[in-house]
Amino acid sequence: MKSLVLAEKPSVGKEIARVLGCKKRGEGYIEGDRYIVTWSLGHLITLSDPEDYDDKYKKWSMDYLPMLPKKMKLSIIKNTSKQYRTVSALTKRNDVGELIIATDSGREGELVARWIMAKCGWKGQTKRLWISSQTDKAIKDGFASLKDAKLYDDLYKSAQSRAHADWIVGLNISRALTCKFNASLSAGRVQTPTLALIVEREKAINSFKPKEYYTVNVKTEAFTALYKAKNGIARMFDKNQADAIAKSVTGKQGKITSLTSDKRETPPPAAYDLTELQRDANKKYGYSAKETLSAMQSLYEYHKVLTYPRTDSRYITEDVAETLEERLRALLLTPYGSTAKEILKNKIQTKYIVNSAKVTDHHAIIPTEQKPNLADMSSKERGIYDLVVKRFLAVLMPPFKYEETKLVFECEGYSFHAKGKVPLENGWKTVYGIAVAEDEDADDDEKSQSLPPLKKDSVWGVKQVKLNTAKTKPPARYNEATLLSAMEHPTVDDKNLNKVLVETSGLGTPATRADIIEKLFSSFCIERNGKEILPTKKGIQLIELVPPDLKSAVMTAKWEERLAQISKGKADSKKFIAEMEDYTKGLVDSVKASTHKYKHENATKEQCPECGEVLLDINGKKGRLYVCSNPDCHYRRSLSVNTNARCPECHKAMQIRGEGEKRSFYCVCGYREKVKDFEARREKDGASKFEVKNFMAKQARESKDFNNTLAAQLEKWKNS
Repeated sequence: MKSLVLAEKPSVGKEIARVLGCKKRGEGYIEGDRYIVTWSLGHLITLSDPEDYDDKYKKWSMDYLPMLPKKMKLSIIKNTSKQYRTVSALTKRNDVGELIIATDSGREGELVARWIMAKCGWKGQTKRLWISSQTDKAIKDGFASLKDAKLYDDLYKSAQSRAHADWIVGLNISRALTCKFNASLSAGRVQTPTLALIVEREKAINSFKPKEYYTVNVKTEAFTALYKAKNGIARMFDKNQADAIAKSVTGKQGKITSLTSDKRETPPPAAYDLTELQRDANKKYGYSAKETLSAMQSLYEYHKVLTYPRTDSRYITEDVAETLEERLRALLLTPYGSTAKEILKNKIQTKYIVNSAKVTDHHAIIPTEQKPNLADMSSKERGIYDLVVKRFLAVLMPPFKYEETKLVFECEGYSFHAKGKVPLENGWKTVYGIAVAEDEDADDDEKSQSLPPLKKDSVWGVKQVKLNTAKTKPPARYNEATLLSAMEHPTVDDKNLNKVLVETSGLGTPATRADIIEKLFSSFCIERNGKEILPTKKGIQLIELVPPDLKSAVMTAKWEERLAQISKGKADSKKFIAEMEDYTKGLVDSVKASTHKYKHENATKEQCPECGEVLLDINGKKGRLYVCSNPDCHYRRSLSVNTNARCPECHKAMQIRGEGEKRSFYCVCGYREKVKDFEARREKDGASKFEVKNFMAKQARESKDFNNTLAAQLEKWKNS
């Protein structure tokens, strides 16, 4: 009898087949003497649409809400139905005696496999491959120690509960909002509180009134010091007070009344989890959370040089620590080789990376034992790999040690403060090429400086006094890095509820946050201004329309807490779903009773050529387009598409506008060029016809993606 191995993606399935010695290729599978390896294409099965339960749900009407099926149905996804039929046929072969789940080792991976098994009617013996990397060694070791699939039944119940709850809440509230306000509106347990964060930040910025404040610095021959009041605050909002201090100490002498020097150390930062990696990639490279996850997935599945990406752990277990030497040796012939060699020469320090108690389903993201081929990586993959490897090396190194000196300079009864740092051992900072200590976190004028040898009670003359004037700043708008942080660590006023937020993963999970942000862009609830993320007028109105409970970070945190308990067998999934149904009834009733009005702030004077309703001017992620305001109409027309083509005059990215022969590149500096002229110029300047063709094909694909139907947006209930 043979074992049927079900992987999540073709690329993973083919690698597993190679390691297992399967060589006979079939349509959607690869077969060997002992194993048959097949794969899904992500999800092959999904929860059925409302109209599959009752024809009346084909019409979006308040009269049929809430929709609460007695039993949730599963449907085959049409686009991937061919592969489903392949998998289903394989499960029914007489020579297949067991099924091995080899989908991603996590909640969603479990759901992918179990739904396929349920739809196929599989009742046979089932085992689970649970690995954190895709190296040959990891795959061989995993198959040598397969788990009983029953051990993951609770994880499946948790995943299924999440999907059911998202369907019940997401589809009902989205239909209710759309029907009530005659606009394409959607909401969900994660996307709505995330949008609320962005909207609340924008309100805080708009209501902010800057206040002028003052600080006073004195400069001596040896140091510069900042005036601070007895409460330690340097800022003064009374100019007369600041003037009086500056005038009083000008040309006077003062004495160092306090001088302390302490040896301190800063431990290396913890290894990466996905969210921390997405933050740093956004800060350093400007990558979106989605781009980072995509690059990570490739480094994990194709290059096999990094471990499982969708993790919320920043530590490793004791057994993984035993493999650190092998992972370091894999880096010896890379640009990181000298650092890896230095770590290997000494005893590998695991103090800052090993903590089994803080490891959940998967450990931190670290390099595998596979030797990397850097030349084979794309620029994005190379950037992400660089971040992970440097963090991995840093966390295995000693702390950064320095001596910190602080002094208080008294002059005319006023206290001025100064501080300085002297590096003693750079430790982990050498990985990043840092030779001196930076004071990156200082938020006022008291920056670290180089201090000469000083003595307490020594007298110094004030050579210069500087009165600084500035204004308080509003809170900064979110970018993807800071939004990811806010989603991971949302806060509320209630201390007990804050504890819930701390103990759970916050809004969403590392695996879903990137998709949530992308969905908010694609539904035109948020938009970009450079790196800043702003709510659109639609997004602002939506937060006013949704029931208050749905936009609370606490609600979704409680969901995740319950789901985590279900995955550990400590909570009842049926009870959870029953509570979600009651919760949904309340949400729908709240929308029905709402007296709010929705106004299309971006309405144009043009009418939809298909239904006659007014067209909306949308500033989408990839450019501008007209979208019909009628939720039942799918008409949309592209006005401009953002491109990567650079203006020959100012080198800024250009847009494509117009249709047919009139399609032209436009730049903000005023430069214009027809697309056909651009193609000719690119070819003349050295780009091959093939390169030009590829570039234009890519722009055409993006334009096509940009014009997807409105129906695609209504799939937001998944992971929302």
